[in-house]
Amino acid sequence: MCGIVGVVSRRGAAISPVLLKRMTDQIIHRGPDGEGIWSDGAVGLGHRRLSIIDLTTAGHQPMVSSDGRYALSYNGEVYNYRELRAELEALGHTFRSQTDSEVVLIALAVWGKSAILRFNGMFSFALWDRSEKKMLLGRDRYGIKPLYYSKSDNFVLFASEAKAIVAHPDYTTRLDQEALVEYLTFQNMFSDRTLFEGIRTLPPGHTLEFSPQGELPSPVQYWDFHFREGEKASKEELVEELDLRLRRAVSRHLVSDVEVGALLSGGMDSGTLVALASKELPFMRTFTGGFDLSSASGMELAFDERQEAEHMSAVFKTEHYEMVMKAGDMERVFEKLAWHLEEPRVGQSYPNFYVSQLASKFCTVLLSGTGGDELFGGYPWRYYRAVVNSSFDDYVDKYYEYWQRLVPAHRMPNLLSPLDQGARSTSTRDIFASVFRQHSSELSKPEDYVNHSLYFEAKTFLQGLLTMEDKLSMAHSLETRVPFLDNDLVDLAMRIPVSMKLGNLGEVIRLNENEVGPKTQKHFSKTRDGKLILREVMGRHIPQRISQGMKQGFSAPDASWFRGDSIHYVRSLLLSKNARIHEYLNPTETRSLIEDHLSGRENRRLLIWSLLSIEWWLRTYLN
Repeated sequence: MCGIVGVVSRRGAAISPVLLKRMTDQIIHRGPDGEGIWSDGAVGLGHRRLSIIDLTTAGHQPMVSSDGRYALSYNGEVYNYRELRAELEALGHTFRSQTDSEVVLIALAVWGKSAILRFNGMFSFALWDRSEKKMLLGRDRYGIKPLYYSKSDNFVLFASEAKAIVAHPDYTTRLDQEALVEYLTFQNMFSDRTLFEGIRTLPPGHTLEFSPQGELPSPVQYWDFHFREGEKASKEELVEELDLRLRRAVSRHLVSDVEVGALLSGGMDSGTLVALASKELPFMRTFTGGFDLSSASGMELAFDERQEAEHMSAVFKTEHYEMVMKAGDMERVFEKLAWHLEEPRVGQSYPNFYVSQLASKFCTVLLSGTGGDELFGGYPWRYYRAVVNSSFDDYVDKYYEYWQRLVPAHRMPNLLSPLDQGARSTSTRDIFASVFRQHSSELSKPEDYVNHSLYFEAKTFLQGLLTMEDKLSMAHSLETRVPFLDNDLVDLAMRIPVSMKLGNLGEVIRLNENEVGPKTQKHFSKTRDGKLILREVMGRHIPQRISQGMKQGFSAPDASWFRGDSIHYVRSLLLSKNARIHEYLNPTETRSLIEDHLSGRENRRLLIWSLLSIEWWLRTYLN
């Protein structure tokens, strides 16, 4: 696990090693164990190393092939690297290290871009071909590892984190106003934009190949999710196959020359990973974040899951550590959080920062349960909002309305009035609809629309979670692994019928869930519906009270804190006449929306978190 940077001159100028080092220094937290810089005329690569597999200097990067033709800067883990290495050795290739990095280098040299389809893992990389004079950038199927790039008249810059690009003098930091509109609509980025104008993300499952003096082409997709009906296997067969693939996935993700620990939230996903991993790693360390609920109220009183986490720790004999967070912990970490996160995503995230900080004191690799919900239907209250539709456009209208998470649509024009006309006219509905462009699926029955929703969340919500998880764990030089996103497990999950994931679909259809009311409200509260087949498999490995428990996310009682313990913090940052957000958002409308929450008229906790995140981004990167 590492960090990569690169500079390609479009005018043939030699790359300055001083500037390369300046860029790599910005992401030293991603790789405190070593640094490397390599240049070849108009091309330069940089690397920061976090040693996980083969801790010797043989794993130093950028790594150059034995014939000198290829140079690689790589970030990630390919868990099937041993199988690929054996295949390459059978073809006559020799290796100088025990790293997966060298396997990636030789595989790309031998098989070209098709090698990427063989990689089972998480990665982003840059490969320079000195013979063809071409740069190849690539990112894993699911977007577990980030990669950003920017183009100007003089350079193409790329890096694991945007801050490394910002450090290059050719880049001037400005806020992308269209991206701000997108974020304030969805509390996420559905396109490849970032808050940094001119810096894009390479989308998951894509490559980007270019020559220094040529035009920069559009990224090329090599893989995509495809959720579908039509699986002919029986439920019994699928249960057995799912159990087998889940156990194999966890085992693959344990490969490491450093200590592996695990998050243990108290829920079923992380609990199952701990149950399976502890069979191979006795007395492994586990980590939980909890919350002081003394000032919480309502539904937030159930937000602390430490009791269930402690129970599972006892069952699986882990060495368990916990951190209890209070309102003040959010306030003291926000500036540092904004620096590392770079662009806010999918809601409150400071608890992840603190839990990663705790875990990093004891291990270098951490297992996470991210992906289980998105693959197996863990959010039924979302899908049920759009299962009966007259057309695709009808479906998009319903789901688009639901995913406007922060500001009521009728108040958005006034809020955005200070922005440029181009930004104010951004069609976020078109951005929403474009997510489905590649998901070819017949839309003739409710199950098809559920699969559409699963696809949408895998492409957007999951991507936001992975971005946040990577940034906030790597802030502490901690590698987070996600076994649910093992290739074989994902392939199976996408073809499991909706009827084996959701239990109330038939009832929802009869009730017409599109009309939300008292009779159907139960489908939008905490529920034991969703992930049915996964729950059955998990029941073999964890206590039934966990595998059949209510679904609950990892969130602090911030709705109460923003009105109570943190009210002064909110007012001083967001309602001050010196607040930076007033340069881009209408101050009167902003104040009105915030006061709606502080007075108790509305629950706008997500909006307040997002406004705090934007304020700190502006202070941090536009200072």
